[in-house]
Amino acid sequence: MKLLIKNGTVVTPAGEVKADLLINGKTIEKIAPDISENCKVIDASGKHVLPGIIDIHVHLREPGFEGKEDIESGSKAAVAGGVTQVCCMPNTNPVCDNAVVTTYIKHRAEEVGLCKIHPIGSITKGENGESLSDIGKMKSAGAVALSDDGKSVGNSQVMRLAMEYANDFNLKCLCHCEDKNLVDGGVVNEGCNSTLTGLKGSPRAAEDIMIAREIALSESLDIPVHICHVSTYSGVDIIRSAKARGVKVTAETCPHYFILTDDIITSYDTATKVNPPVREEKDRLAIIAGLQDGTLDCIVTDHAPHSVKDKEVEYSIAAFGISGIETSFALSYTYLVKSGLMTLSELSKKMSAVPAEILGLDGGALEEGAVADVAVVDLSKKYVIDGKKFISKGKNTPFNGFEVYGEVLYTIVDGTIKFKR
Repeated sequence: MKLLIKNGTVVTPAGEVKADLLINGKTIEKIAPDISENCKVIDASGKHVLPGIIDIHVHLREPGFEGKEDIESGSKAAVAGGVTQVCCMPNTNPVCDNAVVTTYIKHRAEEVGLCKIHPIGSITKGENGESLSDIGKMKSAGAVALSDDGKSVGNSQVMRLAMEYANDFNLKCLCHCEDKNLVDGGVVNEGCNSTLTGLKGSPRAAEDIMIAREIALSESLDIPVHICHVSTYSGVDIIRSAKARGVKVTAETCPHYFILTDDIITSYDTATKVNPPVREEKDRLAIIAGLQDGTLDCIVTDHAPHSVKDKEVEYSIAAFGISGIETSFALSYTYLVKSGLMTLSELSKKMSAVPAEILGLDGGALEEGAVADVAVVDLSKKYVIDGKKFISKGKNTPFNGFEVYGEVLYTIVDGTIKFKR
């Protein structure tokens, strides 16, 4: 079955080009001006045709926390945001630390049949930081990476062994960097605003110390490592220095870290509570600079949906997390591309090609012979974010009321339309 996208501006690895894009089955057959084919046609006049977004840091909550999100609702939210591939974190119940849970996630994703879902297995059993998970069996069942996300592996020897063992199976460790002893119950960035609000602060050092440890292990072992959701200016500096030395480190950040500052916490709105916390202006600017110079390789969401009961409580006891998979492209386009900080091609690479490269996934680029994972977007379309209208079960966003540009019109996965606005 063929599908023709006509008259759009196609974002290819070489840049933007006015062209038609012909899909044959699951593959991009041709990209060229004025293709004629007797098949279903999408008129993309005035629109942009992008590679489907690959989000390598998402919480789908299933199994165990389906009240917050499940694979079906999360998949629907993903394709509505132009996301064609999702890598889901293992802090479910039970934890994804074995082949059985990994297989369950894969089978549920196939049943739902929307976006591609790749399980991330836990580094340690039960994410308890003590003994390694069944890494080889999880890899055989479909795990694409390892993480104890939500926690750091506190024991450095366990982390070393995990990196060595994971590398044997060509898997990377995706590291949540947080020294829990330094955090000491902190719920926001430690600084002026934590003092003003009376909310307990978490210092940058709690993140930076663990970033430095993971890099030290990576450098010592000559094994790749990936740093999750970087939020500090000092963390960016540590990663930049490591890359300059040739350390095999990659790193990600999220829209809330390059758009917001901790001024948002003065509202006491628990939708602003996220881990690591949103920090100060110098951190926000450093995150942008890190994206521009390649220190930070990719943009993810850390999509963390919660039920109302998890958020509508006192700030100190509310759940950490932002529901972000439906808004990531529009926010990134508005605040990075439309503001002139990077080009659309550069943004596309940060959200598609580079995530695919980091985890060895197919897709991420629009070129002949590539997998037909595509998003058609209207960059001129302005809308106001309203969490109540999210498809995700998680309505928790600090971006309510923000005006953004870039509406997803179609999401195509393996050559099949999975979302149409």
